[in-house]
Amino acid sequence: MTQHSKIELPFQDVAILPAPSRWTEPCANKECSLHQLSPYIGKIKSSIAGELVEMYSRRGDLVVDPFAGAGTIPLEASLRGRRAFGADISPYARILSLAKLYPPASLENALRLAEIALASAESLPIVDLRSVPSWVRKFFHPETLRDALSFAQVARQPGNEFLMACFLGILHHQRPGFLSYPSSHLVPYLRDKKYPRSEFPEMYASRKLRPRLIAKVQRSFKRYSRPRSHHRIFRQSPVQQLQLPTQFDALITSPPYMNALDYGRDNRLRLWFIDPSLVEKVDNDLTQRRNAFGEAISSLAEKVESGLRRRGYCVFVVGEQLRNGTESHPSEVVLRTLRERAPSLRLLRVFADNIPDIRRTRRECRGVKTEHFLILQRN
Repeated sequence: MTQHSKIELPFQDVAILPAPSRWTEPCANKECSLHQLSPYIGKIKSSIAGELVEMYSRRGDLVVDPFAGAGTIPLEASLRGRRAFGADISPYARILSLAKLYPPASLENALRLAEIALASAESLPIVDLRSVPSWVRKFFHPETLRDALSFAQVARQPGNEFLMACFLGILHHQRPGFLSYPSSHLVPYLRDKKYPRSEFPEMYASRKLRPRLIAKVQRSFKRYSRPRSHHRIFRQSPVQQLQLPTQFDALITSPPYMNALDYGRDNRLRLWFIDPSLVEKVDNDLTQRRNAFGEAISSLAEKVESGLRRRGYCVFVVGEQLRNGTESHPSEVVLRTLRERAPSLRLLRVFADNIPDIRRTRRECRGVKTEHFLILQRN
């Protein structure tokens, strides 16, 4: 038992088991390269998602993920011959999930679509940068920003989600293959103190969009695997308003860390390029976000009770929190809610897995030390 085995399980006495050691192994050089289209803070590792899909569903099953985030679980389900249904409230999640579930059929097709989009962007009128918020302008050389704004206007059109995801994936970082001035990759903040303009003038020069986008498209097909299932659906919706399939075989999902992560703020620059009006909506009070977590789990539990087939599995990946020396256990919230609103579910086992520091990129998330994998089955 670890120190994280103190949670009270409201079903029955179930031991908390250590997660398999193989879950700690890196997978970045093995996974389907579609997983790396663009970063998404706090996302589940593709190797873990794939193993959960294999363990708790069968080929041809309908796997549901109502907190799809970066689309990792729906993509792994589709790659493994399952039917996939994903949903998320985030517009950024919608872009990534659709890009991964409906990618171009080949690198040749992807490059052709990229060239068409680039040509369309170059034909647009030059953007007046005075209309761009100053906090956005400070990330880019003016010439780069004009190119980026024109391309984003084209990539916003329906059907261009793959190109938009590639574009968002190269939006900010300090490496030469990215568009911004030196900045972090996951969360948008400038690193001008570490890389001052006076010492690194080349990092503040204009960066051409075309070669960087083409290179990104090519990287996306480095370990390309086309989804095997033709049944791939994504809906942008909060769980409370989401209509799940009438019946499904498994639910595998990773809810926000009790909303300890502020996904809107952490993705604000990418959200602005998706739709500038979205940034006005990203600031949420932490208490309000925690209340939304409870409401979402409550609504989802009722949907699981009515839609999960007999003997189907329900898997929740839940981050535990440590704040100001006290522990908060969202797992308890999830399990108590399921006991009350989905009484046909039976808790089979719980795995605990430590979260590496690289996934705790914001101060609010540094207290999220452990993930609990709650494995339930319908009687």
